[in-house]
This record gives sequence, structure tokens and C-alpha cells, in this order.
Amino acid sequence: QVQLVESGGGLVQAGGSLRLSCAASGRTFSANAMGWFRQAPGKEREVVASISWSGGSTYYADSVKGRFTISRDNAKNMVYLQMNSLKPEDTAVYFCAASSRPYSINPDEYRSWGQGTQVTVSS
Repeated sequence: QVQLVESGGGLVQAGGSLRLSCAASGRTFSANAMGWFRQAPGKEREVVASISWSGGSTYYADSVKGRFTISRDNAKNMVYLQMNSLKPEDTAVYFCAASSRPYSINPDEYRSWGQGTQVTVSS
């Protein structure tokens, strides 16, 4: 299986930026689509962004379009989420995930998950 470790979370003021990183190891050849998901207290886990293996196809939740950018560097087994113009409603635990599907925004189709990294945006 693929092991994923997120980093880069923290506390920022509204309007600020953070760059989350996800390092993959293990059976990385089994990973195609990669995604970032988040879960806020009392809310369901939701997809934030997803990217195909080649990076040619991406998806963003409407709430983050124009502010977040997902990218990947397969040579380094890394996935990134650049978050700009952060809002208090972006506060959540952010999870990196890997899917065997070529492309997916369905969390049920992601089999490997990181431990999560906390992002807190203050007003």
C-alpha cells in the first residue's frame, strides 16, 4: 500500500497563505489520482482538490476555486496544495489521499490516506 504523510499545516490569519505537502512512499506505482480532502468539526469529509497522475486533469471544489492550486511532482513522489486568500471557513484537518483510479473525486475510491494536518484560519 501507499504511505502518505502530510505537512505544512498551521495557524494563519485570514487572507494569508499556506502550502501543504504530501510525501508518498511504499507502493507508489499503485497510485494514480491524488486528492486533498478536509474535515471540519461537525461536518462530513469533503473533497478539496484532485489531480490525475499526469497532472493534466484537476478538480476543485467551488468553495476553493481561484484560491487553491493542486500540483504533483511524480519524480519526487510529492503532492502539493497551495492555499491562498485563506478564509476562516477553510479551517479543517486536511488529508492527502491516493486512488488507484485514473481520476476521481469520490473519497470512497481513495484507498490510502495520510494522518492529516490541521489548518486553522483566524479572522
